Amino acid sequence: MERFLLPERKKDSHKGTYGHLFVIGGSPGLTGAVCLTCMAALRTGCGMVTAGVPESTNDIFEIKLTEVMSKPLPETGRKTISPLAVEKCLDFIEKNADGVVIGPGISTDTGPQLFFNQIIPHIRKPLVIDADGLKLLSKNLDIISDKTERIIITPHPGEMSVLTGLSISEIQSKREKTAAEFAEKYGVIVVLKGYRTIVSDGDSIYTNLTGNPGMATAGSGDVLSGIIGSLMVQSFSLWESATMGTYLHGLAGDIAARKYGEYSLIAGDIIEFLPEATKFIQKNNSYK
Repeated sequence: MERFLLPERKKDSHKGTYGHLFVIGGSPGLTGAVCLTCMAALRTGCGMVTAGVPESTNDIFEIKLTEVMSKPLPETGRKTISPLAVEKCLDFIEKNADGVVIGPGISTDTGPQLFFNQIIPHIRKPLVIDADGLKLLSKNLDIISDKTERIIITPHPGEMSVLTGLSISEIQSKREKTAAEFAEKYGVIVVLKGYRTIVSDGDSIYTNLTGNPGMATAGSGDVLSGIIGSLMVQSFSLWESATMGTYLHGLAGDIAARKYGEYSLIAGDIIEFLPEATKFIQKNNSYK
């Protein structure tokens, strides 16, 4: 059993005490992914979240997200993030952010691909790569081959197949081995999602026991990346962020399923019950 205590908050703390997460993503038709990631991050306790999004979609995010700040970024003619946004993002990360989530709803167009290839090698803060970001990464795995040990990736089996070239059935038949080998080779932490989500850093393996089939719904993974990113900027280690974040995500989903049932559960319900799941960890001083 993993044991970890969520510390009590100091009376003289302020929003800066609990970290600032920068979420980069979004494109036409995929704005919801960024919103779910940002709201999950706030509900998991980080002090501030900024969404870096294509400038023409910025108004959408300002309307949908009350507590989240937004940063409009240069975009392509297809209204996706442009490589011209690299310098602006790196400057913001260096001066303001404690960690980054990249990928939710970013799309796999040429513009975001060039942006991704150019920015990833220069991000020196803790980083979660998720969703479309994993598809962009699969085109150029060399950009994470320097074993910086600052990156968490969160693939589902289909995304892991794209990253490794293995079939989904092969991945599912050896989930621990697949996650551990990729983590060791590239110096990252792998969160291989699915039934009994596996977390590996190449040496250790954590098998998560929370979660239910109702969580197999659009946006659930975006919620997970927000949870992990939030813990990461609150000064938890990458390993703690990945393992406790996975447990917390599944537990919130289990609590939501008790209210709504597995058939009716949606990603926003997981966010709704993050406070109750967090209180459970605080009360029991542990997660399994």
